[in-house]
Amino acid sequence: MASPQLRHLAGHLLTPLLMCLGMGLAYLGAFHQPEPHHLQVAVIGDSPEVKVLAQTLKDGGGTALEVVTLPDREQAVARLRDRELSGAYLPGPGQPELLVAKAGSDTTAMAVEAVFGQVAARQGAPLTVTDVAAPAAGDPTAQGLFFLLVALSIGSYTSVAVIGAAGAALSMGVRALLGLGMSLAVSVIGIVLAGPVFHIVDHGYAGVWGLGLLYSAGIVAVGIGLHTFLQRWTTLALMVLFVMLNFTTAGGVYGPELQNGFFGALHAFWNGAGFVEGARGLLYFDNAGLGGRLLSLLLWLAAGLALVVVAARYERARSERSRQPTESEIEAEIEEAVGV
Repeated sequence: MASPQLRHLAGHLLTPLLMCLGMGLAYLGAFHQPEPHHLQVAVIGDSPEVKVLAQTLKDGGGTALEVVTLPDREQAVARLRDRELSGAYLPGPGQPELLVAKAGSDTTAMAVEAVFGQVAARQGAPLTVTDVAAPAAGDPTAQGLFFLLVALSIGSYTSVAVIGAAGAALSMGVRALLGLGMSLAVSVIGIVLAGPVFHIVDHGYAGVWGLGLLYSAGIVAVGIGLHTFLQRWTTLALMVLFVMLNFTTAGGVYGPELQNGFFGALHAFWNGAGFVEGARGLLYFDNAGLGGRLLSLLLWLAAGLALVVVAARYERARSERSRQPTESEIEAEIEEAVGV
């Protein structure tokens, strides 16, 4: 028969196994076979040849491509900067041009280039690629904001683990204030590293810091609220929410247009995507899409604060119940009083 110590240890060893399984399912499921899904592209021009090319791409691409025609290059650039397109192809007799916005997603730009590189090759002409929204010089792959997200996430959910373990005896209000302080510290560390140290962010420091603070505070609030109910399972729950489902849907490696439907759908409202895409919109696309991403971060923070309030009430009720004498204690007191 297994000793109580071994059974206790086996219960704790279940957590890393579940983490391993979850990370494998999430990362391999999200990244193992990237291919276009409803990739928004345009062909520029209004000639019959342009319309035939656009229709040919539609027919050949199936659900991989969503192809529209635009009358001129200026409209294509505007649609790219509004983040409504992933690429726009300008046919030409000598040197066709492909417009992309690598700051939105370098891998998406590569996918668009692969599609229209084949078109240009069939036409026997070299393809010129023009980037209308280049990332910062310190972030040539446009993935630096994602790695900033990773740093913010780890600092946030490990803060929850420490506050839950070492601060369990403190009131919920004190723990919440400590969590806010940690979010402030984590966000400051993040923007200092991303900005002056590594130049991933070369302007808009205050805006990116604010997004980082909202993101971190949302994670910490959710974690502190959940810890009351989940206890030692809190870390696993936070790993699921803010690593497995978060890093895979943030758009830092592949955008939703290169992922399957499940992970692509989560990109629309998950908090990691809120930070990454919000920061991209702020830095490179004249705030395009920033409002919706800011709203998602605020909603995650609101959900976390609601959890904190519920947890505080639960702890208060539990404390009051523990102070109330049990039925046996009441009977003992009566007997003692009668005896006297």
